[in-house]
Amino acid sequence: MKFLFIVFYLSFLIYPAEAVTTKMFKVLDTCARYRLGEIDADEAIEKLKLNNSSTNPPEVLVSKYCSVFTPNEKIKF
Repeated sequence: MKFLFIVFYLSFLIYPAEAVTTKMFKVLDTCARYRLGEIDADEAIEKLKLNNSSTNPPEVLVSKYCSVFTPNEKIKF
């Protein structure tokens, strides 16, 4: 009985971890596509669900957002 309880409990922990991984992959994929020039800044803002209410141009907003996910500080977006 304890085994079933543990399996049931662990099944609820696996789904949120998978959802976080999927969302992180989508963000990293969008940032990489923007960096490669496959999508423009406006499309990246739409895919990343960012709010562009500042006076900065869209390129600056995407650049600042994507730079957070880049471990190497020498890479410029």
